[in-house]
Amino acid sequence: MTGNKNNDAYWRANVRLMLILLAIWFTVSFGFGILLVDWLNQFQFFGFKFGFWWAQQGAIYVFVILVFVYTAVMRRIDRKFGVSDEGDH
Repeated sequence: MTGNKNNDAYWRANVRLMLILLAIWFTVSFGFGILLVDWLNQFQFFGFKFGFWWAQQGAIYVFVILVFVYTAVMRRIDRKFGVSDEGDH
């Protein structure tokens, strides 16, 4: 029974992390890149309208950062629940 509760807690932590990161990704890509683009375009960034830059480059940078955040946080979650594969190399 304890193993089953441990598995459930592990997957809850995993799904919670994914939902948070997906919400950030959605906000950044859809919110900033589409919904707020006109408002953001009133600002300049490296000579480009900020809304345009954000839709073309900024969202990609955030996505790459989210990949690294997911990796780091999942490593910590894996260690916490004893499913880490570190040291098995």
